[in-house]
Amino acid sequence: MDQRILLIEDNPDITRVVQYELEQAGYRVLTAADGITGLTAAREHSPDLVVLDLGLPDFDGAEVARRLRKTSSVPIIILTAMDAVDRKVNLLEAGADDYMTKPFHPEELIARVKVQLRHQQHGEVISIGALEIHPQKRLCHYNGHEVRLSPKEFDLLTFLARQPGRVYSRQEIEREVWNGELPSNSNVVDVHMANMRAKLRDLDGYGIIRTVRGIGYALKTP
Repeated sequence: MDQRILLIEDNPDITRVVQYELEQAGYRVLTAADGITGLTAAREHSPDLVVLDLGLPDFDGAEVARRLRKTSSVPIIILTAMDAVDRKVNLLEAGADDYMTKPFHPEELIARVKVQLRHQQHGEVISIGALEIHPQKRLCHYNGHEVRLSPKEFDLLTFLARQPGRVYSRQEIEREVWNGELPSNSNVVDVHMANMRAKLRDLDGYGIIRTVRGIGYALKTP
């Protein structure tokens, strides 16, 4: 899957410029114009990085960062018009990984995005009970044993693991893992789920994937 960046910015002109530059650099961009919408998007889409404006219409960007940090280690770059040292320190303490003072050059933002994603890639591990996933190394272990998954099976399991317990519909999975490219009435998602379960069953992990009848799938929490 392409790396996804969530841009939370209420100024449409800045949103348009930053989104264009990020997409030109090869990233998929989700946008939100306020904190509540941004937090919802982060929960539903599990972005690889968040670019967050400090001055949002509903509440302060630092508060958005604090709320994100309660459930996610996603890198956060804050855009701020404030240049005071104590304010910058407060942003870092709130959970920001970096910040940029407005006005800024888009090329510098892209460079900082790449740095944060590179840092994230070297160390990210998703651990849920006996399941351990290394997204960048594309390795999966269960009970200490490697689970040999196909590329799409790995993408699918990683997608579910980023928000364990959350039920995803087949349509959501098709959109996020297959980029919406599957034909209508396709059973590809169900086939991949069955294959993953068969591989996990050999390691006593068959039950970690839960089917919610009529809705979709979820990864069980310990």
